[in-house]
Amino acid sequence: MDSNVPNKRSVYIVGHKNPDTDSICSAIAYAYLKNKCNDGCLYIPARAGQINQETQYVLNAFRTGAPMYLHDVMTDVRDIDMNEVQGVTDDISLSKAWHLMRDRGDVTLPVIDGGKLTGIITIGDIANAYMDVYDNCILSTAKTSYRNILETLDAKMIVGDESGYFDSGEVVIATANPDVLEDYIHNGDMVILGNRYETQLCAIEMGAACVVVTMGAKVSKTIQIFAREHNCIIINTPYDTFTVARLINQSMPIGFFMKKEKLATFRITDKTEDIRAIMKKKRHHDFPVLDEEDNYVGMISRRNLMNLRKKSLILVDHNELSQTVDGIEFADILEIVDHHRIGTLETVSPVYFRNQPLGCTATIIYQMYQERGVEIPQNIAGLMMSAILSDTLMFHSPTVTDVDKDAAKKLAEICGVEIEEFAIDMFGAGSNLSDKDADKIFEQDYKTFSVNGFNFGVGQINSMNSIELDEIKEKIVPYIKEQLPSLSVDMCFFMLTNIVYEKTELLCFGERAQELVREAFRLSKSMNKFELKNLVSRKKQLIPAFVSVLQQWEAEK
Repeated sequence: MDSNVPNKRSVYIVGHKNPDTDSICSAIAYAYLKNKCNDGCLYIPARAGQINQETQYVLNAFRTGAPMYLHDVMTDVRDIDMNEVQGVTDDISLSKAWHLMRDRGDVTLPVIDGGKLTGIITIGDIANAYMDVYDNCILSTAKTSYRNILETLDAKMIVGDESGYFDSGEVVIATANPDVLEDYIHNGDMVILGNRYETQLCAIEMGAACVVVTMGAKVSKTIQIFAREHNCIIINTPYDTFTVARLINQSMPIGFFMKKEKLATFRITDKTEDIRAIMKKKRHHDFPVLDEEDNYVGMISRRNLMNLRKKSLILVDHNELSQTVDGIEFADILEIVDHHRIGTLETVSPVYFRNQPLGCTATIIYQMYQERGVEIPQNIAGLMMSAILSDTLMFHSPTVTDVDKDAAKKLAEICGVEIEEFAIDMFGAGSNLSDKDADKIFEQDYKTFSVNGFNFGVGQINSMNSIELDEIKEKIVPYIKEQLPSLSVDMCFFMLTNIVYEKTELLCFGERAQELVREAFRLSKSMNKFELKNLVSRKKQLIPAFVSVLQQWEAEK
């Protein structure tokens, strides 16, 4: 996504899994057209699988980068409108934290150090800190800064350094006579008292670390000098003794009370379905979100999930549910542009669906360029021409129409390419699989289908070289036999198609696979090797024949 294009809704244009040249090139070409029409969205070409050698040759030939890879289109934390709760440091006071939450309407504050989350504190934590009964050493145990004390008591420092900390001693309220206080005040204590000169002098003499003078009482010069000589801090607050006693614990740093261990956090890449389940098990109101580098970025709550932004998609070159990018049920499908049979995909709401009986999706997109009067750049023309040549096997496929041929020829003129010469090089690059492992060959162009409860998969390799097809067969047969139990299909087929001779050797795997082929093409029951002349198209020849038989099998149940 282009981060320099603000406030535009991103729409991903994506083809099927194990994408072929048409799927990739049509996504790129349609994204260019949609962006030219400028309807306020940003259209991004994408792919749902790895690019095969043929397609890579085409992209290189026309100097075009590959579309972005979409592993899935499930929503993640990035699709949630997060609460941008600003983090705080662990040294701020409980009082300041409470006022921040009250003013901003937050119930949780993230505690940050250098961008990293170190803890969280909630309204409940602050309430517990205020209501729990602590001994009179808690202020020093929490290592409370004098700056926090001054802020909480709205006070001024008369003597001392406000950057210091009260880190030893007790908090004592001096209401008795000086002779009695000698038994209660110890070295390092903080003493809260009024404007009585004798009491102030006594506290300093007894080694108090800090004297808090209430009611805004004036501190004499003599006391100030005496305090400096004894390294005693003097703070003056306008509040009365009762209020000071009530507020003083609120000056403690939140770091002493915050949760530090086993924090329930999410990452921006976490899937919303996963975090929804976690949220149900936790009683927290807010959850911090971290980026890939563990930096704090915001907070989310259960309420945020109600405003989830689903990913928006346009599907090209397919409309079978089994062929879509993973997580399609969590996305919004806006359009479908295809040239295959109407498949199993369902949408929640009506969508723009353009389906034409042509040899290639790129031909449909070429028509859309013409209809909208958009000039076709040289590289886009080359991509669409390549897609047509690939899907129609250089016009040898029965799926080809005069519309496809005419579009390919006009696109070839725009990109300045001789069709036959380019097609030979393209198919040669795509069938050069001698150094590829069996799994890569299998996944290059494999699709799954579902008909009347029967699930089957069909892969295909096109080549102009019979020897190469034999080498591929030696690799692919043992691989499919081994992988068949994990393919989640009842039957699997693989087409080894010779473009020059316009024939296919059809490999069959699964209990009723051979039976299906025999019935579909009316072959002898004794035949177990299938070399089918004039069969080159999976879409127009193989799949319709299979569908007819499978529907009959279902009716006979």
